[in-house]
Amino acid sequence: MPVTLAQSKTAPTQAPAAPPKPKADVVYIPTPQPVVDAMLALANVKKTDVVYDLGSGDGRIVITAAQKYGARGVGIELDPDLVKKARANAAAAGVSSRVRFVTQNLFDADLRPATVVTLYLLQSLNERLRPKLVRELNPGTRVVSHVFNMGPEWPPERTETIDRSRIYLWSISKR
Repeated sequence: MPVTLAQSKTAPTQAPAAPPKPKADVVYIPTPQPVVDAMLALANVKKTDVVYDLGSGDGRIVITAAQKYGARGVGIELDPDLVKKARANAAAAGVSSRVRFVTQNLFDADLRPATVVTLYLLQSLNERLRPKLVRELNPGTRVVSHVFNMGPEWPPERTETIDRSRIYLWSISKR
């Protein structure tokens, strides 16, 4: 008597869905290279600096700091695809040993090693970030923002205009 095997009626197993990408508070808009150069010059970046770029996108600010000044750098970026692109850009620029890029929310990042912090966020984010900067950064750390300031409670030390883009400089004061 022939034996027939019943086939399973269950659907094939599927890999669990990837977690959704975290939603960014800002849309990625690359900082033009002349503005990158001006931001790093305004911050007076040196070889001994550690430049943190919060919302680092394709990595151009940190990569330029390493190429032009020999600084070390860290890019903090929420979008893993942009982190992957930044790492590839750093490798192509020959600075992978001096920079690193991490997929992380900038509000969760440990900023204490930074001696320079660069930003191209919205003013509302800058204002939310301000207490963290003041709390975590050492006195003398320079903060440079493209387009947006920190609100009236923390006026910039210097403001410059480059190709119709305004950039701002602050220094963390002694506590």
